[in-house]
Amino acid sequence: MSLIDDALSANESLADDNDPDRAKPPAPRIAIVTCADPRLSGILRMLGLADADVDMIRNVGTVIDDDSVRSLVISTRVLGTTEIMIINHDGCGLTTFTDGELEDRLRRETGMSPIAPARFYSFTDPEQNTREQVQKVRSHPWISPEVPVRGFVYDLATRRLTEVHEESAAGQPD
Repeated sequence: MSLIDDALSANESLADDNDPDRAKPPAPRIAIVTCADPRLSGILRMLGLADADVDMIRNVGTVIDDDSVRSLVISTRVLGTTEIMIINHDGCGLTTFTDGELEDRLRRETGMSPIAPARFYSFTDPEQNTREQVQKVRSHPWISPEVPVRGFVYDLATRRLTEVHEESAAGQPD
């Protein structure tokens, strides 16, 4: 049996345990943007948050792109979240290659060049990437400046979050 078939079987037994409250509209208080890496799947437990408290937005690399912004706009303007947390992590797969390397691989393996402007958002430094993603959110005109946006890097080995602060004009973190 495939993993999908196993998941469907598990769903059948779970579906028998009905909870009408689960169908109520969400009322999250915080939006979290984090990586799709499965090692971060327990992040809500680690933060002591319930599913209903969080609007979870996940993608590879914790990237603030057009789709992430769309999700954050809906989260803050429609669902009413009042804080945004951006959580990157060490050991992210996007640090293991460059965009150019992946483009070359795609050409080799598919015979096709990536369609411009293909962007994979690889990076080398999770802290710097977090700063950049926080800045993208803070500077977006559709995200209210009243909504706090804070960035963190999660250490997979220790399970600790470290807050990432903006750089000063001298290039050093404040």
